[in-house]
Amino acid sequence: MEFIEDSLYHIYNRGNNKQQIFFTDENYLFFLKKVRSELIQHCEILSYCLMPNHFHFIVLAKSKEDGRIRDLNSAIGILLRSYTRAMQKQENFKGSLFQQKTKAKKLAGNANETVSYLSICAHYIHQNPQNAGLVNSLKDWAYSSYLDYAGIRNGTLCNQELFYAFAGVDKEQFLIESENFVSEKLEKDLF
Repeated sequence: MEFIEDSLYHIYNRGNNKQQIFFTDENYLFFLKKVRSELIQHCEILSYCLMPNHFHFIVLAKSKEDGRIRDLNSAIGILLRSYTRAMQKQENFKGSLFQQKTKAKKLAGNANETVSYLSICAHYIHQNPQNAGLVNSLKDWAYSSYLDYAGIRNGTLCNQELFYAFAGVDKEQFLIESENFVSEKLEKDLF
């Protein structure tokens, strides 16, 4: 993956052969802790959702003005390798946990696209648990930034202020739109 500084991306990967990647509540929390330690210095996280067999993040790649040596691509690799080693030990298996390549789709080619695709992508990833039948309401899934946006949890992983600035919506409008399901046509554009 090649990341362009100051650009928005939808980053996602799933378990090898669609296998489970999170086995316990502690696994989800451990992964988020690793995300904070490995990725935050290379990007602003705007939204996320962790599912039993895959994950989604919306990020803004930071500029390299401060002289960081590693880039976002390397940080993602370190995150996934480290998490894989922990799960191999916990679940007593060898081999890949994740698919070979993590995908990163640039969300915008111009300012108008940013507004549209950023909100649509955030809604799509927040709706994943409900669409998969894991919960009845977006508020019921603990491993999504939706709880932070809805004011149910006071999480600090996502930069909500930056999200709203890029998305061109306010909190109330975003939450109302969150309840509307993303159409299949728009969903295809996210990948």
